[in-house]
Amino acid sequence: MTMFSIYILTYNEEIDIAGCIESAMLSDDIIVVDSCSSDRTVEIASTYPVRVVQHPFESHGKQRTWMLESITPKYEWVYILEADERMTPELFAECQQAMQNPDYIGYYVAERVIFMNHWIRYSTQYPRYQLRLFRHGKVWFTDYGHTEREVCNGDTGFLKSTYPHYTCSKGLSRWIEKHNRYSTDEAKETLKQIKHGKINWRNLLFGKSEVERRRALKDLSLRLPARPLIRFLYMYFILGGCLDGRAGMAWCTLQAFYEYLILLKVWEIQHPPVSQLSENEPTSAMISEA
Repeated sequence: MTMFSIYILTYNEEIDIAGCIESAMLSDDIIVVDSCSSDRTVEIASTYPVRVVQHPFESHGKQRTWMLESITPKYEWVYILEADERMTPELFAECQQAMQNPDYIGYYVAERVIFMNHWIRYSTQYPRYQLRLFRHGKVWFTDYGHTEREVCNGDTGFLKSTYPHYTCSKGLSRWIEKHNRYSTDEAKETLKQIKHGKINWRNLLFGKSEVERRRALKDLSLRLPARPLIRFLYMYFILGGCLDGRAGMAWCTLQAFYEYLILLKVWEIQHPPVSQLSENEPTSAMISEA
């Protein structure tokens, strides 16, 4: 069967990188693209028969585009893995088979979010697809909020096999720290979309794929009042997060918290802090000099 190359994106992934690389070694061309980690990520990756390249991180979209333009893969088809994701033998075999179809230049793959040692099946809108496998040179990426969106030069399809995503493998503190950073980018994107974007009602109601419907729903959600509460109710009751048990309750609560952080930062951008000192009020420095 035809082989494909695997890119692995990393930043301070010393906990996950070994497991990710070992799952990807079904391919003989693995490229670790590291965003100048400060931990042992590069050291650990270098013990495996892989290529390791470092490049300063600017944004998710720019990092992927730089990676595709600057690091030539061994094979025509490539797959993108995040360090907290895993390749599976079933997915690898289906990728090899799918590449034989001349009608498509890329394929979406559904993730299985693993949180608190539990598959969060319901509240994650499963199956939730990400573009992972594609023909090199036919796909590039643009920024959208804290993440990226793909631009495809050709038709795409969907695979049946899924991949596990250990979204909180580095601990809850790391998740909170990461999403605190993400919420800043999401706040900027929220203001941008509200001002210049629009809701694609056709895709929302009659979208041909989960990707089209989910993106239209995202654009609608940015304009809803009480977004944190609505997101919790939607995920926990409508999507069925309550069926995910204790892990589902925790996951839905964290997602609502994330939405609240975004709203707070939207307000912060719209209302920048001002000095509370009047022009005539002496500062502490002035008082000490006196």
